[in-house]
Amino acid sequence: MKKIITILTILGIFSFSSCNDFLDEELDGEYTSDNIYNTEEEANLALTGVYNSLSFTTSSNMIWVFGDVASDDAVKGGSASDQAEIGMIDEFNIKSDNGILLSYWKFAYEGINRANNVIHADYGTAIDDGVKQQMIAQAKFIRAYYYFNLVNIWGKVPLRVEPVTPSNVNMGLSEVSQIYVRIEQDLNDAAGVLPPSYTQTADKGRITKGAAYGLLAKAQLYQKKWDDCITTITTKLEPLGLYGLETNYEDLFKLGAEDSKEAVFAILHESNQNPGLGNSLNQWFAPLVEGGYYFNAPTNNYVLSFSEQTTTGQTDPRLDASIGRSGKEWLNDDVFDLTWSITGYLVKKHNQPLAEVPAGTKGDGGLPYIYLRYADILLMKAEAYTETNDLDKAAAALKLVRDRAGLAYAKPVNQEQMRSVIYLERRRELGFEFHRFFDLMRWGKDAATQALGSDFKWQEPRYYFPIPQNELDSNNGI
Repeated sequence: MKKIITILTILGIFSFSSCNDFLDEELDGEYTSDNIYNTEEEANLALTGVYNSLSFTTSSNMIWVFGDVASDDAVKGGSASDQAEIGMIDEFNIKSDNGILLSYWKFAYEGINRANNVIHADYGTAIDDGVKQQMIAQAKFIRAYYYFNLVNIWGKVPLRVEPVTPSNVNMGLSEVSQIYVRIEQDLNDAAGVLPPSYTQTADKGRITKGAAYGLLAKAQLYQKKWDDCITTITTKLEPLGLYGLETNYEDLFKLGAEDSKEAVFAILHESNQNPGLGNSLNQWFAPLVEGGYYFNAPTNNYVLSFSEQTTTGQTDPRLDASIGRSGKEWLNDDVFDLTWSITGYLVKKHNQPLAEVPAGTKGDGGLPYIYLRYADILLMKAEAYTETNDLDKAAAALKLVRDRAGLAYAKPVNQEQMRSVIYLERRRELGFEFHRFFDLMRWGKDAATQALGSDFKWQEPRYYFPIPQNELDSNNGI
């Protein structure tokens, strides 16, 4: 939704960020969990709160720490003494009392609890059943999105699919396979109800059928359900006829990018609102001279992955669209200064020029976060076809992504070569969109240790972060 209504006071009535936050008391206000769903307009307030939970408005949404900093693409960055717990994740010196773990855990379960309230609400008779089902479908998608992130950060987690009550506040851990079953069920339910697109301006940014199919395909890919992933993409998502690659890669990281034909699922933000609805990543990743904190600093290893030149002898354009580096144009018609970063590089994708967001309000960005792009869908399809040893179809999907980057293409001669090319292409195409670490984990020990170094403490079946100590202490079900 372009204008996301802030209703935190209302949501406080029936939303809980963690087990020990449960309150058994009445809160003052016009709305309660008993009357907020009486009309469509009022129910939309609650659904808007679910959407609100996705945003990067606050520092609680630190998925970038797990996706980028924990990978070989970035280091903590920032001042050496600032956010030391991010540095511990960077170095895999992680204990259960790490505050970043707790922050994201609470952030995700807050969103899940908001979604559960919408899914299980007692809707008034004034609300059309079709409208009601679409509201529930959107909430199910968002719940699935959160669980997809949770299961890939922690593995076994409590699977909460109903509103928190005194009787279920203590809940044990569910198996990874069980969580994925729920994710797929929610996404199939959502896809069966949601429209391919919306026509009303007020519906801008709502979850669509294509988004549900896209995340479903991703969940299937992560489970190595290659045939299911291919089927979802080729018989459900692509026949919608709505998605394609943008001509100019750089345009995907500018204002209005949520309207791109390449955006399958985007989280929207809006500057200059009170209360604030802006994107704080604009400040986390910007240089100090612009009022930024210069975190998530790209590594030289990431830069070296772009050693391949285009057919015209140029650097792959995705590199300078993704990061700032010495001697190259930055965002304000100026030249990037390598002293702005501890590595000599900064993330460019989530930054805006000062003409759009002045230094004094740097954390109030308006850029969307595009979680799922059609380029990602093509690379998922290429990978799934590779794993089924259908290299011709894999090559066709991969070639579309490389063509946009201006890279020559010679089909790899065997499955292993094709796999390596796709792994590299995902890194370059999706860099600093918070996917890299999760890709490394699902690709297995060899890929992970090659990228993260021999000192990386691989665990079977893959590395998972420790459950926050706060949850261990407060949830007697674990």
